[in-house]
Amino acid sequence: MTISLSQCFRRLPGTLLIACTVMCLPGCGPEPEAVAPKGEPVHLVETAPVVRDSLSVVRTRTGTLRALREVKIYTQEEGRITDLPVYEGDRVKTGDVVVRLDDALIKAQLARAVATRKQAEQNLNRLKELRGKKLVSEDEYARSRTQLEVSEADEQVLKTRMGYTTIESPLNGVVSERLSEPGNVAERNQHLLTISDPSSLVTELPVSELILPDLAVGDVARVRIDALGDRVYEGRITRIYPTLDPLTRRGTIEVEIAPVPAGAAPGQLCRVELSTRAARRRVIPFSALRRDEASEYVYVVDGEGRAQRVDVTSGLRLGEKVEIRQGLEDGQQVVTRGFLNLIPGKPVKRVERATP
Repeated sequence: MTISLSQCFRRLPGTLLIACTVMCLPGCGPEPEAVAPKGEPVHLVETAPVVRDSLSVVRTRTGTLRALREVKIYTQEEGRITDLPVYEGDRVKTGDVVVRLDDALIKAQLARAVATRKQAEQNLNRLKELRGKKLVSEDEYARSRTQLEVSEADEQVLKTRMGYTTIESPLNGVVSERLSEPGNVAERNQHLLTISDPSSLVTELPVSELILPDLAVGDVARVRIDALGDRVYEGRITRIYPTLDPLTRRGTIEVEIAPVPAGAAPGQLCRVELSTRAARRRVIPFSALRRDEASEYVYVVDGEGRAQRVDVTSGLRLGEKVEIRQGLEDGQQVVTRGFLNLIPGKPVKRVERATP
């Protein structure tokens, strides 16, 4: 007995009939995945070439302004302060007297030393005459000459100490600290005043070891002082310290602002923009750089159209690019997008990013 296809469908249970119908409908199954020529699934990625570009690095660092020259005035003698004529903000010139100490005791000691020296001179002159007549021994004459030399040394010591009771300013500047008052007894090596030279301001900045080789003394820097608004002032690198911090791998540079703008003062916050000299650097898009516990790496597309992991050593980040110091060659294609489920050896297909 022959049964037609339509009769067969009429005899099937309802549920099975629906399932068979769905399976037979064209286009209702899952979209077939793109496959490589050998039947492997293809992964879509965006790539960018490894290139060399002439780039300069621009970095902004914050620092604190300080006077180029700042001298702390300490006592070298102890004694009562008899005169302290300057106050914070006062301008002084080189040689101006800024501190006087009571010198009465040292004067008395000096007078005694002068008298002792004169007596020793008289004794030596007398013995010199007797020595010429062979009436005094050479030993006695030598002792007298030594006594005179000791007396002269004592006198010189006291004259020097007398000079320490009057302190003069060692530079043209402004008094920035006054730490005592007349009438107080100052101990030896006590800090009484601080004098700053306001004619030039400097700031010290930490700089990465990766940037230091591209900076040089004399390079121009752009300086903005927060307290003075958005105006930019010209500064110059005046010093590059020879050592680096072994923990942070940072060095220190000194930037000078001269002439000093009106309103600028030591202690103010400043922002310094440093721009290195342009150098040829191998760079890739920053989005291509990956990191894990083992190392930094990128995915490159090999000649067979497969993604391969390559460990790299990165350098400076330059905007949306990053410098690659080791691991890549010019012209290689690195994956910049499409990392989900991407593994080494997987076939990939390069696509262009759609422009909006």
